[in-house]
Amino acid sequence: VQLQASGGGLVQAGGSLRLSCAASGSIFSINVMGWFRQAPGQERELVARIISGGSANYVDSVKGRFTISRDNAKNMVYLQMNSLTPEDTAVYYCNADVQSRASGPFFRYWGQGTQVTVSS
Repeated sequence: VQLQASGGGLVQAGGSLRLSCAASGSIFSINVMGWFRQAPGQERELVARIISGGSANYVDSVKGRFTISRDNAKNMVYLQMNSLTPEDTAVYYCNADVQSRASGPFFRYWGQGTQVTVSS
């Protein structure tokens, strides 16, 4: 299973970006999909996650600004980021809990990360 993240870039404060993450490979089902981020010198933190039924959770710092969504048919997860601030600057990673066969275990896979830089 591979996860490919895209959509990062450089944006001015107040701007928007949309991150995408595509899961491919041996996939029977995907439970939780999420986005984490890691700023220089800081630990990786959960930004948002969404379960297969659509229920989502967010870290407090992005509530009201970021929206996570997924397309189960395409095995994709998205992160719409609005009203970006310099504090949102980080490498963003997607992950997914994937079941590769019916009744099999779930394993967590990670994408390669995409850089988001917000200038003031």
